[in-house]
Amino acid sequence: MGKSITDKEKQVVYMKQRLNMFLEVLDSIEPETAELEDIDRLIAMVDELDGKMQQFKSRPTDEL
Repeated sequence: MGKSITDKEKQVVYMKQRLNMFLEVLDSIEPETAELEDIDRLIAMVDELDGKMQQFKSRPTDEL
């Protein structure tokens, strides 16, 4: 496993990157042909983002 991100700025960068990945996946899905698996994947991504946000909120941060 990697080292925990405790720097707030790095946490924000990480979340922005993950949100951008989510948006790319969302943009790639065609509404007319989307299947249940596509929706499940989006829900899983949102759940992962939420979980990571909760981790960041509860994690002690590095002092500047």
